[in-house]
Amino acid sequence: MRIGVPKEIKTNENRVALVPAGAESLAEQGHEVVVEAGAGLGSGFSDEQYEQAGARIEASVDAVWAHAEMILKVKEPIEPEWPRIREDHVLFTYFHFAASEPLTRALLDTGAVSIAYETVQLPNGELPLLTPMSEVAGRMAIQEGAKYLEKFFGGSGILLGGVPGVLPAEVVILGGGVVGTHSAKMAAGLGAHVTILDVSLERLRYLSDVMPANVDLLYSNRYNIR
Repeated sequence: MRIGVPKEIKTNENRVALVPAGAESLAEQGHEVVVEAGAGLGSGFSDEQYEQAGARIEASVDAVWAHAEMILKVKEPIEPEWPRIREDHVLFTYFHFAASEPLTRALLDTGAVSIAYETVQLPNGELPLLTPMSEVAGRMAIQEGAKYLEKFFGGSGILLGGVPGVLPAEVVILGGGVVGTHSAKMAAGLGAHVTILDVSLERLRYLSDVMPANVDLLYSNRYNIR
């Protein structure tokens, strides 16, 4: 299959859909991988790394779309990209169709096969392509929260982990799913006192086995949240 990787053009999107290791794996299986020049720079991958992995670098984004049968992206196609989509394309990216009726209608009009990463589901119900995003979001939430506790950013001047003689911050997390679990691990690792609330006793029992001692677990209801 001819697989194209265009550079992301959505504002502040620096990720790339395929890293050189992935390009090498696909090339070894007989696929032809075409990467737009500079597509990986925002993620720290040079064109030379892709070429060494067996991919071909194409200077023209139009040529990437025109040549490829499957398009790998990170974010949904934005309006300038819609005219490049053909009926025989397979698009593989995060779409979030529910958030955009114009995008949904535009893709329906193209007739292309659109596979949303966030809806790929394993037989056991897991969402393998959404989970990594949730893991990152959970950890980033604590990192950003700690920053905005600083006086410089308008916070109350609380150090998340405290210091000897000063209590650590209290972090309350509603929901012990993937995002909540990784938020708790991050906050606890920084020394905060963490409380996770969840409505699933099964999930709370699991978390009790994997969380450190500075994480408390409560059943989620109005009383405990207050």
